[in-house]
Amino acid sequence: MADRKQFAKTTAPDPELAALLEAARGREVTEEELHEQRVSFAYGNALNSDSITKESVRRTSQNIRLRG
Repeated sequence: MADRKQFAKTTAPDPELAALLEAARGREVTEEELHEQRVSFAYGNALNSDSITKESVRRTSQNIRLRG
């Protein structure tokens, strides 16, 4: 199998990215952010359908309720 040069060496972490990750570590996700993540996930799994837009997923998500 061919060697993957981009994985041959380890690099030092980006200090700016490390600082952002550390700042985000203790932050709680809001319900609105969680809902938007779900919409994005559903839209991303729509298999490039021309009839499905992110807005149509957002509207549909308002009508779907899980039974608990």
